[in-house]
Amino acid sequence: MSHSAQDGATGASSSSILAGRRLVLGLSGGIACYKAAELCRALVKAGASVQVVMTDAAAQFITPVTMQALSGRPVYTSQWDAREGNNMAHINLSREADAILVAPASADFMAKLLHGGADELLSLMCLARPLEQVPLILAPAMNREMYAHPATQRNMAQLRADGTTVLGVGTGEQACGETGDGRMLEPEDLLEELQAFFTPKTLRGQHVLLTAGPTYEAIDPVRGITNLSSGKMGFAIAQAAWRAGAEVTLVAGPVALSTPRGVRRVDVKSAEQMWRAVEPLAAGASIFIAAAAVADWRPAQAAPQKIKKDAGGSPELQFVENTDILASLAQSARARSGALFCVGFAAESHDLEAHAQAKRLRKGVPLLVGNIGPATFGQDDNALLLVDEQGSEALPRASKQLLAAQLVARIAQRLKH
Repeated sequence: MSHSAQDGATGASSSSILAGRRLVLGLSGGIACYKAAELCRALVKAGASVQVVMTDAAAQFITPVTMQALSGRPVYTSQWDAREGNNMAHINLSREADAILVAPASADFMAKLLHGGADELLSLMCLARPLEQVPLILAPAMNREMYAHPATQRNMAQLRADGTTVLGVGTGEQACGETGDGRMLEPEDLLEELQAFFTPKTLRGQHVLLTAGPTYEAIDPVRGITNLSSGKMGFAIAQAAWRAGAEVTLVAGPVALSTPRGVRRVDVKSAEQMWRAVEPLAAGASIFIAAAAVADWRPAQAAPQKIKKDAGGSPELQFVENTDILASLAQSARARSGALFCVGFAAESHDLEAHAQAKRLRKGVPLLVGNIGPATFGQDDNALLLVDEQGSEALPRASKQLLAAQLVARIAQRLKH
């Protein structure tokens, strides 16, 4: 018996949830305008249609020519732009948009918005937009003292209360030479925030705990037993769960991957370290996803010094079994009561469905995700087989980001029943 292979409610039918979105990218005055160029490029690459609108102050930091080249569309800078037949660019451009993102949003521009000021095109658009149809998103950028000033903090709080999405800021060295809060988020962070903004919050209120990557079991100080898992699938699931509104804690084995935005990360090395990290965290989780490739066994005793080849013959290693993290949590009282929904992974080399179904029953989990390990380790794409008590569903080969969004949608559907 197979389930429907439709994508579900995450909007994950394309490689990017921004594909086809019509965005206005507004630039107010600030040195962070240089980041808007890379942001514009990233949005276009993600499939969005980007209309740039700049204030006169923004044009002091970056030229409209640059933004036009990157967006592929004429840039608007004046409310008196004669290209619009009715001379109402502030009406026409806002009505066509799915959202307005102002990046950078200066302290002065936010103060103007708070009081309904509208003396140039960008602020006019923000004021004239249909509130229920065209959300406004601000990416603040300013000196640390300006950011910390009570007036700025009050303004941002009131803008949020009025329904505006005001993003956080970065911390670090600023153009003035000072260091602190107030930097505009980096383009990749803004792209992630925008993707999360448009993702339906199907996991709002959920706390997802997941494991990812390989484990490393030491033989001696320089040798060990591990596997070829890159952690990419687990990290993609963490990202997708955060976009869907969940609080996410990621327990990661030794991998060379950056932490997804909004995700709390705990780094471990061995299987036992992973279990010691996961066990207490599971008490506050509502969903556990075991995406890590955890070693089944470890050497009973790691040698304190490197085992020398000239010792004569091959070393004899004794092994002990590691804690089965998935089975332990799936058989816990919280899982049996329905408070913790457990999802397992099975990386097989052959007979995927048979092995996956057998593992699901053996571990006692409601949902198990299978894949062919040698065909996915280290790759950016994958193909998954979802197995539960009613049968199986194949998710065809696609990017791991897309598959992660589809998996999150399937988990959300099961939690409703």
